[in-house]
Amino acid sequence: MDLKKYFQQQLLYWHDTENNRLLPWKEEKNVYRIWLSEIILQQTRAEQGMKYYERFIKAYPTIQKLAKAPLEEVYKLWEGLGYYNRCKNLHSTAQKIAFELKGKFPNTYDSILELKGIGPYTAAAISSFGFGLPYAVVDGNVFRVLSRFFGVDDPVDSTSGKKIFQQLAQDCLATKEPAAYNQAIMDFGAVVCKPDLPDCANCVMQKKCIAFQTSAVASYPVKEKKTKQRSRWFLFYILEQNGRFAVQKRTAKDVWANLYEFPNEEFAEEKLWKQAAKKDAAQWLNAKNINSAHQLLTITKPLKQQLSHQMIYANAVLIRLKNNGKKIKQYEWKSITELKHLPFPKILNDFLNAKILQLFQLNDAVITQKT
Repeated sequence: MDLKKYFQQQLLYWHDTENNRLLPWKEEKNVYRIWLSEIILQQTRAEQGMKYYERFIKAYPTIQKLAKAPLEEVYKLWEGLGYYNRCKNLHSTAQKIAFELKGKFPNTYDSILELKGIGPYTAAAISSFGFGLPYAVVDGNVFRVLSRFFGVDDPVDSTSGKKIFQQLAQDCLATKEPAAYNQAIMDFGAVVCKPDLPDCANCVMQKKCIAFQTSAVASYPVKEKKTKQRSRWFLFYILEQNGRFAVQKRTAKDVWANLYEFPNEEFAEEKLWKQAAKKDAAQWLNAKNINSAHQLLTITKPLKQQLSHQMIYANAVLIRLKNNGKKIKQYEWKSITELKHLPFPKILNDFLNAKILQLFQLNDAVITQKT
């Protein structure tokens, strides 16, 4: 039997008899929900994405509801998923379909591919799951499964390698049941042919899997280049005046674009960042012409957040300004209640969840008792 045909048959057999992976979007026929799940799952593990999917479905049961929602509200619901450009594109595409296409989702691979935020993988997934079209998905799971079974040592991150895997995936596709096949290969990569500790002992493919037969499972897939990780160090200034806090929207094309943040400085190296908190606060206030500092309340414990190619380190200084001082116009001033409805980066939410703002209230009580 042809090796590709064997692979296809064994995969579908496993899907029918052993695949018990439960996901809320499996077997879904509503194209809006399929599209929503696929956008959420871009660069996100299924286990993490489930709660966001259910949250979005509850808040926006139709694409029209999502299209009419304010972008800031959608960002808040997305908060913690990262890669916020996905969220912006999600909202933009919802508006295009709801308002320009009268709520009708495009039903061909090429027309789906034209939508914002949709690449070849997502277009193939929507085409097969939503419309039964014969397009094979190729993601990290698929790269891994195909490279191991067929022993393909072309780098998955090279232009030529991507073309080879795309063609191989298409050749293996069960064209009469593309949705079942695509779901099967993604689930197989997630629960059997895993990146670490693959379950080769119970794999239905092992007899003809080249990686297994040559004891080279850990060598696949092959990557051409390793991504360098960058470290960044931020110091945030949490300014309070009359019960309101200074925030600004991050507009640069960088991490956290379009999210809110507290005024801050970024340091070129860890040593400067560590030295900065106490000493630098006064200098920063003077540089910003903020001469109404009433009290430096506290310096928080440092936090860190791992992004895809960056490690973020952050600290925060809490500063109370005089009540009779002028508010700095370059910032927006929000109450605690309003802060809770703004979309913040995860690391700033971690500061807020650490009860930082309650320290202001505690300090109020101490001052009252002393007077």
